[in-house]
Amino acid sequence: MADSMMSNSHSLFQLHSSMADSMMSKAATMEIPISSNGDSRNLAEDDSLEQDAKIQWSLREKDLQQVMVSGPNLNETSIVSGGYGGTTEGIIPTSSIKDLRMKSRGVSIASSQIAACRLAHQSEDIPCIPGSNMHHGGSNSSMTAEEATRGVAVEKFDIVKKWGLNTYKCTKQMISERFGRGSRTVDLELEAQIEVLRETKRKYENVLHLARALTNHFYSMVQTQHALGDTFADLSQKSPELRDEFGYNAETQKLLCKNGETLLGAINFFVSSINTLVNKTMEDTLMTIKMYENARLEFDAYRADLEELNMGPRDAVTMARIEAAQQQYQIHKDKYERLRSDVSIKLKFLEENKVKVMHKQLLLFHNAISAYFAGNQQQLEQTLKQFNIKLKPPGADKPSWLEEQ
Repeated sequence: MADSMMSNSHSLFQLHSSMADSMMSKAATMEIPISSNGDSRNLAEDDSLEQDAKIQWSLREKDLQQVMVSGPNLNETSIVSGGYGGTTEGIIPTSSIKDLRMKSRGVSIASSQIAACRLAHQSEDIPCIPGSNMHHGGSNSSMTAEEATRGVAVEKFDIVKKWGLNTYKCTKQMISERFGRGSRTVDLELEAQIEVLRETKRKYENVLHLARALTNHFYSMVQTQHALGDTFADLSQKSPELRDEFGYNAETQKLLCKNGETLLGAINFFVSSINTLVNKTMEDTLMTIKMYENARLEFDAYRADLEELNMGPRDAVTMARIEAAQQQYQIHKDKYERLRSDVSIKLKFLEENKVKVMHKQLLLFHNAISAYFAGNQQQLEQTLKQFNIKLKPPGADKPSWLEEQ
């Protein structure tokens, strides 16, 4: 084992000596004196020779490492240029050689990447810069976001512009109509029906108001009768000499209170039906009428604008404006005619519905009031069954103790 170690050390010493002699010979060949009369071309040649020597030395160092894979660690080995046991000025650490080799590899990899990039972009005439693809993609995404934002802003500006122009035209037409200087489109038959509906709605609102007042007053009377009946019943227990008289009155008040609650159920149903007719059905028709009136105002505004343009000169610019005004006029004319038809249909159905609803509700109100004041309890209950009215049990409107908490 010792002999093998000695032989390996001897072979390593011989390799070191041969490498040192080779370096000395190369250094001797590279020592070319340059006089003061030398030019820059000789300096460039010397630099190229020195680079070649370094590359050859790195290749030999690589071969030496492959040979000595199983031998001593070359990271701690130094190559002496001045012979074994010389001074430390000629010692070259192998780690520095490895760093040099790695740098040369990095340069070659970077140069190969740049060359590949140039070949890939040669057909597109794009300057090749390493890492430019990522920046190019980021710039494209930012440009797309900016274009989208700009498009939304332009769209909103167009909407505001159209709204402002339309508002200006309608305001101008409305002022002209009020001062009697502008003409307006009038449908006499439809306008009369609309006026009748508005008047009917005002009258029905008054009926609804009075019916609600009657409900409140009658509810207060029923509560008073209920309290009075309880008082009579209590006095009949505490006054033996008037027990019968107080008892009769207590029973009468309780019966009136029961019939009053039945009548309140009929009146509440009447009020609820009138409220639906006035504040939902009629209101829906009036909303359509309001849309119709706005469409009529817009139609007259664009009609007046078109007439004003037709009265002016007929040059190229004016003809383009007339064509655009004609298109807007036709659009608003179609809208006006469509809404006028909708209003006519809704007025017809509203009249039929109003007659049907009011016929039923007025009959209910009459029968319930007559039966109550006639003291006919059976007829009053029969009236509620006829109109499918179900009374709520006492205390149904009161919240539960859990809801109160």
